[in-house]
Amino acid sequence: MSAQYNGVGDTVGSTVQRIISDFQGTMLASLAHVLKRDNTNADLIEHVALLSKNGYTIVALMSAYHSEFVPAPNTVGNMALLPLRTKFRGPAPMNPSLEKDIIDEALYLFKSLIFFRQYELKSEADRVLVYLVLYILECLRKLQKCPNRIVAGKELAAMAISRFDLPGDPDFPRELNNMYAKPKNSTELEAMRGYLTQLRQELGVRLIDKVYSDDNSPPNKDSVRKSDDRHA
Repeated sequence: MSAQYNGVGDTVGSTVQRIISDFQGTMLASLAHVLKRDNTNADLIEHVALLSKNGYTIVALMSAYHSEFVPAPNTVGNMALLPLRTKFRGPAPMNPSLEKDIIDEALYLFKSLIFFRQYELKSEADRVLVYLVLYILECLRKLQKCPNRIVAGKELAAMAISRFDLPGDPDFPRELNNMYAKPKNSTELEAMRGYLTQLRQELGVRLIDKVYSDDNSPPNKDSVRKSDDRHA
């Protein structure tokens, strides 16, 4: 069963409606042109464009902003327990040969997902994706105060293993609590905490690689500004 998370970012409903209107009576091949004209990323907006041609209606559905890691091989709570390309130990299987994992996916989709006020959770992997996107925002706020890569590495490493709230805890975001299952027992609690810690540690390392060009350079302003815009 799918669920909906409200609050990732601003709605794009008006843009979608304008695009659909533009498409009446056009060819499907015009899709890329209209989206480019409106500065809309076709891979990151889910909508139905109704196209009429010679009495036929073509439905174009784009939902590339959902996780591709389905079905989940295992779960912890109702989150997908997925293999990671990491050296950090934890419940998730470590596979250094993975070409792409859920952390790559979160970093790739981050700048677009935060523009959606409503996000429909369609799988256990989507729950991991949303958690990682929100954690990226936390990391970026922290990195604003880090003058270089070395300081940033220490700060994010400490934040990754510091105490954090789990589903069901009083301070876990209440808008997320009804979509994330709390641990059923102490064993699942430890597995969930270990898995999220593993994700946080690996994400921090990869994010630093994207934000800092070398050990002595300041953070990339474009990467940090996205956090500023959402929390001004």
